[in-house]
Amino acid sequence: MTHSISPSRPSDLVSPVEAYSFFRELTETVTCSQGRLPFLKRSLPDLVRVLNAGGAALVSQRQGGWKVESWAGTPQWPEAQSSHSSHYSQRVEKSTPPAMPLDLIASAVDRGAAVMHHSWMVVPSIAPSTEASQPVDRPTCLVLYLANDSASRSELSRTGEIFLRHVALAGQCQRQRERVHQLSQVLRASAQWQRNQLLPTSDEDSLLNEIAETAIKLLSCQRVSIFLWDKRRKKLVGKPSVGIEDPLVISDDAGIVGEVLATGEPKIWNGGDDDESRVNRSVDQSLDFQTTSLVAVPLIGQRGETIGVFEAINHQENSFTESHVSLLNDLALHAAGAIEALRAQKRLTASRDRLVRDAANSSPLVGEHPDIVAIRQSGTRVAGTDLTVMILGSNGTGKEVVARHIHYESDRRGEPFVAVNCAALVESLLESELFGHEKGSFTDANSTRVGKFELASGGTLFLDEVGDMSPGGQAKLLRVLEQREVVRVGGSVPIPVDVRVIAATNQPLEQLIAEKRFREDLFFRLNVVSLVLPDLAKRGTDILLLAEHFMQHFCYEIGRQVPTLAESAKAAMLSHPWPGNVRELRNTIERVCYLTSGDVIQAADLELRSMDGQALGGESSELASINLNGIDSLAEATRQFQISHILSSIDRCSGNMTEAAERMELHRSNLYRKMKQLGMKTGEG
Repeated sequence: MTHSISPSRPSDLVSPVEAYSFFRELTETVTCSQGRLPFLKRSLPDLVRVLNAGGAALVSQRQGGWKVESWAGTPQWPEAQSSHSSHYSQRVEKSTPPAMPLDLIASAVDRGAAVMHHSWMVVPSIAPSTEASQPVDRPTCLVLYLANDSASRSELSRTGEIFLRHVALAGQCQRQRERVHQLSQVLRASAQWQRNQLLPTSDEDSLLNEIAETAIKLLSCQRVSIFLWDKRRKKLVGKPSVGIEDPLVISDDAGIVGEVLATGEPKIWNGGDDDESRVNRSVDQSLDFQTTSLVAVPLIGQRGETIGVFEAINHQENSFTESHVSLLNDLALHAAGAIEALRAQKRLTASRDRLVRDAANSSPLVGEHPDIVAIRQSGTRVAGTDLTVMILGSNGTGKEVVARHIHYESDRRGEPFVAVNCAALVESLLESELFGHEKGSFTDANSTRVGKFELASGGTLFLDEVGDMSPGGQAKLLRVLEQREVVRVGGSVPIPVDVRVIAATNQPLEQLIAEKRFREDLFFRLNVVSLVLPDLAKRGTDILLLAEHFMQHFCYEIGRQVPTLAESAKAAMLSHPWPGNVRELRNTIERVCYLTSGDVIQAADLELRSMDGQALGGESSELASINLNGIDSLAEATRQFQISHILSSIDRCSGNMTEAAERMELHRSNLYRKMKQLGMKTGEG
């Protein structure tokens, strides 16, 4: 006969002191134990001693039978699962003692309360987890083999219940430790995925294989597939990492992965437990493979949309649990982020490369003259190094075009190209412009400003007209070139800069060095590789090639048909001295494209100047061209005259700023400063 025992307050343990010590040790053991089984092995013998029992065992339900997890005292039950034909059958393995009260265990579980029969007591514990994300505990029972002087029934029941709660706590602590360990492994794997994406050889297939290999290791399964959703084709494209080299393409509503995609919820299938029809056996047949267990979770993108399904197949212990769902969900979260980040990176890289190609094509080094061919070849060779380059040539010959050619042929092509006209910078502003300044470093420094060297870091800094730089500016530039770091005005912290410097000038630097107007050490620092551009008049038929190039460019901008050059126009261009070089030719073609409407350009349309450089109308027309109507202020009239005089001088010199400044008895930098004061635009060569 089986008796139920109503729990009551324990009152006749071995002693109150020993009882208190036992329960305190239980709590301490839960805290320090490394899991459920270590807790049982340490605490179960103490339970037998405190209850004066003959023996005790903890049994849990496994696949329709009962397995002894741990035992203490007698009889010595082995840790082996019994075999059952039904849920509570008494048929057990030969190695299991026949005295095991299986019927009593079944009765205790059914009643949900402790039961006792002869020398046996069974205390059940069916305690589902309070958190939905945690796995549900298996039905567990404490089986006590009683002695003649064992504690009372109520004492046995109450103490057994307390012990089982501690067992459950030990299991929860173990799961939490395992969860923390899993999360740390996932985070390490995710960090490795992110690092590998920075490699030049990274691609989506490599990333997916790496993610799959990580999942196989952490989930202890046979195979992993990462299915990415092709919405347009209504297909799931899988990239398995083990056993299959070609992508696996299935319908997006097929099998369990189709269920996951449709519902956005994780799914588990273990062989023999669920509907067999849920598994897509056609894939198994095509791959000569047998799926015995499966877990799948959705891949959720950054915007909350489902981008695919993450599937693990065939767990080593032949079944997946909710803990595997949690782990696979964690992997899927980081995997989706890594996949989308790689795709965004590839899109940005493609956009950057396209912009770089467009920028490189916008200013090509056009020409077939031997000198230009040699410069183009030398520029391409030097582009593969970080050597400093000095480009020499008259104004308008295309020094910046050569600098850009070197930049776009180099590994720095994806980084900034920053051009600075040194002649347009007065000495008081040069240091702030090149090196930057901190907020409050001088009167107008209302905010921190980044200098050109910092802006160009990683790329190329083009210093045009470096021969016009002041002596103080030359010294500061030399220091930066040697130390490869800048200090902002008003700051004290050196800032490392990785910059490729290309300098250019139309000045005879050797003569300036002899006159002590240019530092010799800076010259040698800049003149590591020297490229000399010829004047346009010496380039022969390159003039016509450049004219055709500029006509194509400007006609495309304004949307007109590209005209052709008459033979008279070609002859006029080839015989013209072009004192303004390529810049003058460009301006001429721009004017022709905008102001003419015919299909053929004649020599007269070019309006080329005579050999003496006089503008049409003569120099005496300068004052007559100034419109002073309505101007009463002497200051404004003076300003208008200065603007007209400067423009006329520059016009007579065909855009040569150095020559124009000399005619007006000014230094080139002072001319630029005066033009800025008058509100005039300053060109860069």
